[in-house]
Amino acid sequence: MKIQAQESFIETNGVRLHVLTAGPDDGPLVLLLHGFPDFWYGWANQIPALAAAGYRVVVPDQRGYNRSDKPPGIAAYAMEHLIGDVAGLIAALGRAQAAAVVGHDWGGIVTWALGTERPDLAERIAVLNAPHPAAMNDELRHNPRQLVRSWYLFAFQIPALPEALFRANGFRGAQELLVRTSRPGTFPPDKLRHYRRAWAQPRALTSMLNWYRAAARARGDAAALARPVAVPALLVWGAEDAALVPELAAASIAYCPQGRLAQLPEAGHWVQAEAPAAVNRLLLDWLAAPPQSSASTPAGNS
Repeated sequence: MKIQAQESFIETNGVRLHVLTAGPDDGPLVLLLHGFPDFWYGWANQIPALAAAGYRVVVPDQRGYNRSDKPPGIAAYAMEHLIGDVAGLIAALGRAQAAAVVGHDWGGIVTWALGTERPDLAERIAVLNAPHPAAMNDELRHNPRQLVRSWYLFAFQIPALPEALFRANGFRGAQELLVRTSRPGTFPPDKLRHYRRAWAQPRALTSMLNWYRAAARARGDAAALARPVAVPALLVWGAEDAALVPELAAASIAYCPQGRLAQLPEAGHWVQAEAPAAVNRLLLDWLAAPPQSSASTPAGNS
C-alpha cells in the first residue's frame, strides 16, 4: 500500500519532532514509536493499514533521529525525557490520551515505561521485539547467552568510535547489519537509501547512540522497574531475533496482567518489516479487542 501521509513538525517537551500523520483527523489516535537505528520509515508497512482502518496514525522521528531535534549531551536522552516527548506530543495533538502506543526496539522500551509509569497516556500498548526492562535485567544477570548477544550495549558506551564505525564506507557496516539480522529481501537497496539519508543528518549518529549511553547511566529503582504494566498489552515477538534470547518473550509478558503474547516463529528482530501482514493483522485485532486476561498465542508468519 502507498503511504498517504502529511509531514509536519510538532513542538513537545522542549524539542521539535518531525512527524508523519495519516488517517482521519477524528479517528482514534495511534502512536508508532521506532527504535534504533530506525526512523519513521520503519513503520512504512503499518501506516497505510492502520489509517485505512480509520485510525489517526501519528509517527514521529524520536528525538535525536532523522529530522527531529538532536539536543546535545547524554542526559537529554534519559527515559524521563523520552516519556515527556510522548506526553507532549499527545497533548499537542489535542488529545487526552492515545487509543494505543505501539513501539518497536527502543520505541518498545519507551512503550513499556509508558505502561508502568504513565498509564494515563494510552488506553493500551503494543510492543514489538523489545523486552520488558526488568525481564532484560534478569536475563543479563543470569543468562550468558543474552550477555553475549548484548555486546553492542557495552560497545556503544565508547565515545566517538561507534559513530566512526557506523559512518565508515558510506554506512556500509550499518547496512550490512540490517540485512544480516533480517529475512532475505527485508532491506533491499531502495529502502537502505532512505536509511543512509536519515543516518547522515547532522549529529544524528551521536544522538541515536546517546539513547544507549543514557540508559547505562540511569539509576533506576529495581522495585519500580518490576512494576506490572497497568494497561492492556500486546507483545509481538519475532522468534528469530538475533539480539534477544527467546526466553525474554514469556518473561516480559509475565509483567502484564492484561497481556497477550503473539509469537511469529519465522520472523526476527525487524518483525514489522519481515512479516508486515501478520503484524498488521495482530495490531488491528488488538486495537479492536476488549481488555482481556493474560494469554499466549502463536501466530503464523506472512
